[in-house]
Amino acid sequence: MSIYVGNLSYEVTEQGLNQVFAEYGTVKRVQIPTDRETGRVRGFAFVEMGTDAEETGAIEALDAAEWMGRNLKVNKAKPKEDRGSFGGGGRNRY
Repeated sequence: MSIYVGNLSYEVTEQGLNQVFAEYGTVKRVQIPTDRETGRVRGFAFVEMGTDAEETGAIEALDAAEWMGRNLKVNKAKPKEDRGSFGGGGRNRY
């Protein structure tokens, strides 16, 4: 399972996010996506923790919590949707 963390400050770092989630257990991985063109943080991240219980505890404690001046949105990450093989803007081309 992976945790989705949204509404992040654009100043967020992997180290900072790791420290916040480490209070709730072992952090296995932190991934902060960046914009391909600008390299700027996109405002969300994914965190993987050691156990499901640790992830559940972190979600319950941190959802709607304020961090870096923003109220976090923290929940279970949903599987990435298959956008099909057509590509481009989510429009189907037949």
